[in-house]
Parts: sequence; C-alpha cells; structure tokens
Amino acid sequence: MTFPKQIRNLIEAFERLPGVGGKTAARLTFYLLHVPDEEINRLGNAVLNLKKDIYYCSICKNISDKEVCEICSDPARDKGLICIVESPLDVFSLEATGKYKGLYHVLHGVIDPLHNMGPEELYIDSLMEHIADSGKRIEEIILALNPTMEGEATAMYLKNKIRNSNFEIRISRLGMGMPTGGDIQYADETTLQQALAGRRDYE
Repeated sequence: MTFPKQIRNLIEAFERLPGVGGKTAARLTFYLLHVPDEEINRLGNAVLNLKKDIYYCSICKNISDKEVCEICSDPARDKGLICIVESPLDVFSLEATGKYKGLYHVLHGVIDPLHNMGPEELYIDSLMEHIADSGKRIEEIILALNPTMEGEATAMYLKNKIRNSNFEIRISRLGMGMPTGGDIQYADETTLQQALAGRRDYE
C-alpha cells in the first residue's frame, strides 16, 4: 500500500527534520490531516514567516528580531565576560539558570570534518573581531561547548587562536555537572548552574 502523493511528500519533509523518524513523521502527518483548516494555515504561515525579520545579532550572532540582540544591548550585562556556545538554544538554556550575567557568542556549529564543517563555516572571525574591538574590557572567555569529540576539537582550536593572537584573557571551560557526551540544551538548570560555577581555566 502506498500513501497519496501529498501525504508522502509531507512525511518525507518531516523525516528531513533532526530527530524525526519515519513513524513519527507519519504520525504528525496524519494528525495534521484531521485538524481544522485554520490550524493548518496557522502552522503553514508560521513556517513561511520563520525567517522574516529574524537577524543574527551583529555582535554575538545570536538570533534576534533586532540588529543587536537584547542581551548585547543590555547595559547591565558584564561586558568583560563572553560565553561561547554552539547554538542559540544553548543561550536560552544558560539564560534559564538566571546565574550568568555576561555576554555570549554563538558559533552556529562546531568543527566537524565529516560534515564539511571547518572553522571557516563558523562565526569565529567575528568573535576575534569582537575581542579586538573591545580593547582590554574582556577579562574571561568561557568555552561552553558540548563535551563531544567535535566540541573538544573546537574548544582547542579557539583556545589556540585566542592565545596566538596575544590576547591576555582568561579562558575557562564549564566545570562539573556536564557529563561527557551531553548536550547543553538538554541539561537541567541545576546541572548548568554547577557547570558555570565550577568552570576551570582551559590550559
């Protein structure tokens, strides 16, 4: 038995999303088949408008509805502290702890040769520009990258790049609380608070 073309197309579209397998894609498709038309239209419009009026912050590259995000434009944030993360979801996770008051820089990925992701594909040059433009205001950089092989390789690359640029800045990593192989966006608030509080110098 084969499904009608419209159903097959939507199932295949869902399957291309991360973490969505064939059964889940089919379940979502048949759910949508039975919801009112206005719900379908609302979902379709939300997808169509997703990228409209969305910016990458000109300073930290986090997603925002303004050219400069609300974190970078907040005068109460500690301008001497930058937390480097892989994705905007990591920013939201760390902000949920309520304990971090510095700035961020979002790389939008990690160095991953198997998926053709090198340093050039990440927002590393803009990070170095931010550091250089800040003069000596930046006192510490926290490498809050996931403790995976790719995350560790990216952290090592960033540490060497910053050191070789002769910036006198403390470089630290998240401490206890983050398990090896874990993702920041899936960690609970207590774990992230411990990881921030227990960060260590990155030698």
